[in-house]
Amino acid sequence: MFQHTKAFSGFSVNNLQKAREFYSSILGLDVVDNPMGLLELHLEGGSHILVYPKPDHVPATFTILNFPVDDIDQTVEALTRKGVRFLQYEGNIKTDEKGISRSADGPNIAWFTDPAGNILSVLESRPQ
Repeated sequence: MFQHTKAFSGFSVNNLQKAREFYSSILGLDVVDNPMGLLELHLEGGSHILVYPKPDHVPATFTILNFPVDDIDQTVEALTRKGVRFLQYEGNIKTDEKGISRSADGPNIAWFTDPAGNILSVLESRPQ
């Protein structure tokens, strides 16, 4: 039924201007104004994500966006210099002092939040 549609995802924020600044200036994404007063994050490959304001916004309790990177240490350091703070976890996904969870079984991954508190990640792509 939907195999030929170009589906897209979306998420809410409590402040569109802060979201625009974060996603464009900090993460370097192409952020476009949507005619309905929303934002679109344009990603490589032609996909886009809708960002919409919600007055009673509650941050997602799960990762809403994952950004694959070649070198997680370099990326975490660059984002840290831009003021991004990485989340610290204990237990099965324990993170190191940089906020990176390093695993022999899965990708190295680090989580952080946008200004609205939504959880994002960078994860290291491994050669196949």
